[in-house]
Amino acid sequence: MERSWDEDLPDCSYEQNQPSFIKPTSPTPNHALYLSNIDDQKFLRFSIKYLYLFRNSVTIDLLKSSLSRVLVDYYPLAGRLKPLHLSHEEDFHEHEKLQVDCNGQGAVFAEAFMDISVDHFLQISNKPNKSWRKLLFRVDARTFVETPPLVVQVTKLRCGGMIMCTAINHCLCDGVGTSQFLHAWGHHITKTFDTPPPPPPFHSRHLFKPRSPSSHLPPILHPSFTKNPNKTNFSLNRYLQSQPLVPASLTYTTSHTLRLKTRCTPSIKCTTFEVLASHTWRSWVKSLDLEPCQEVKLLFSMNIRNKVKPEIPKGYYANGFVLACAKTTVQELVDNNLYYVVKLVQEAKSAINDDCVNGIVEALEDKSVETDLNASLIISQWSKLGLEDLDLGQGKPLHMGPLTSDIYCLFLPVMDDPNAIRVLVSLPKSVVGKFEYYMNEFLDTNKVEVNGNHEKENLLL
Repeated sequence: MERSWDEDLPDCSYEQNQPSFIKPTSPTPNHALYLSNIDDQKFLRFSIKYLYLFRNSVTIDLLKSSLSRVLVDYYPLAGRLKPLHLSHEEDFHEHEKLQVDCNGQGAVFAEAFMDISVDHFLQISNKPNKSWRKLLFRVDARTFVETPPLVVQVTKLRCGGMIMCTAINHCLCDGVGTSQFLHAWGHHITKTFDTPPPPPPFHSRHLFKPRSPSSHLPPILHPSFTKNPNKTNFSLNRYLQSQPLVPASLTYTTSHTLRLKTRCTPSIKCTTFEVLASHTWRSWVKSLDLEPCQEVKLLFSMNIRNKVKPEIPKGYYANGFVLACAKTTVQELVDNNLYYVVKLVQEAKSAINDDCVNGIVEALEDKSVETDLNASLIISQWSKLGLEDLDLGQGKPLHMGPLTSDIYCLFLPVMDDPNAIRVLVSLPKSVVGKFEYYMNEFLDTNKVEVNGNHEKENLLL
């Protein structure tokens, strides 16, 4: 029986006395952990929610005991966020700088059961819907700051499988750090000696403290922070958030991305990410029918661990990325071909160096400086982080992805093809069909693109 992606999941039944708090097995440092300006950006003040589907369950006691042991090393995840300067009587303001109170209070761990099978969930797993939120315990907290940095729910399924969802505070780490933590947790469970354990976490964030500026002039703002010129009163973010969003999910194999590269004329040497990100950005803009004069941006995360001096230690457990920014007008993006867009993406990547990162860190000293998200597509790549290789003792997952879909675009791993990429992004329902058409148009072997226009060509492939 074919399942619909928007089919609601049944409710979870929770075990008694849920949730519990998992604390480190031994004493951990008790101090306030400084968050760098990169960690403390306003647009990172949320939890990244991951979903794993496993064919066979792992015993709850083993998951809890191993989590308790790994939290000895990853002790900030057992702490709590708090404002740097406020007393308990004062109201938190969104521009207040945050820190982590490493107090060992513990991670939230919930146990549940859902009357669904692994195979049933696999059939609907490509496109998250709102009912999936049942798979992660909702903490009763008034604000993001009061929410514990790590929340885990393990849901047993009727066939003996399990779904594990984790919510990890983005202020504490990025995708690289998440993968490092999850693999360390898995290593405590499997105790495999044929693979080395992940590097121990390095928690100090002072490497990204602002350096002494060479002049008294304010730092030049990185284009990700500058507002797009808006010659109309149209707000794309308001438009996107004013209506229900529907996920689009499209998978591209190696042969697909190679074909996409052949459509990039004149020929240019580029990575799979560069060409697929360029194509996704262009398809997204074309599907939204924006004003030709509107300036649009592509923001994508870049790992800076090997781009700054001094070199970042292995195991750096924090946010070690900044957003690279490509920008142009709608008309330039649509009228030019893919080659033009790939060049913009490559230039945005090459602009991220040690001086640029330092300028970003300095600029973020001003807490009113924020990433400009209007008329911007943000792409986050999860497909090269090893997230899909997590083994908790019963083999690798059958599915790995986000708990929910958003207007952020994710490049996700494909479980049975390590070289494939799944593109997931949510759009208004009226737009999804157009986006999918533009995304897959290059697969039509009878068309070739020249300067943004399509001309007929008979290709023998």
